[in-house]
Amino acid sequence: MTVRYRRAIAADSGAIAALHADSWRRNYRGAYLDSYLDGDVVTDRRTVWSARLSGADAPTVTIVAEGYGTIVGFAHAVLDEHRELGALLDNLHATHALKGRGIGTHLMSETAAAVLGARPGSGLYLKVLEQNIPAQGFYDARGGRRVGRELAGPFPGGGRAYVFLYAWPDPSTLLIDD
Repeated sequence: MTVRYRRAIAADSGAIAALHADSWRRNYRGAYLDSYLDGDVVTDRRTVWSARLSGADAPTVTIVAEGYGTIVGFAHAVLDEHRELGALLDNLHATHALKGRGIGTHLMSETAAAVLGARPGSGLYLKVLEQNIPAQGFYDARGGRRVGRELAGPFPGGGRAYVFLYAWPDPSTLLIDD
């Protein structure tokens, strides 16, 4: 499968929302309330993504991965989110069936390049649920430094859980050449 990476556009909001909802349902149980995850998460995410992708002046970067004629992954970063850590990688999700095929790694690379292009010298950081051990392993393998732990939330639909903060002071370490 050939995967193409590009900036997201407003027309991508529905596909991103569906993938986002599926990923949350699979990976966020125990942190997000089951009543929320079992509800109409897709509509909630569609509202969020429609707003995010229509905000032309928003200091964000959203990258999508396209394969099989659809969006198979996405990453979303908020520029200048933290005075010391830099841009927040707020979302990184790949289609469940395609995990382990490099989509997340490439999305991180593309996002790091976009962040550095917009804000040279910026760092990159993210928050990962303490319960999400596979994601922590993924970020460890990509050179992320665990720099903190905090209680996050309330999440959409309610609920709170601990998260670890991972940082890349120099996101250029995430860049890959293809």
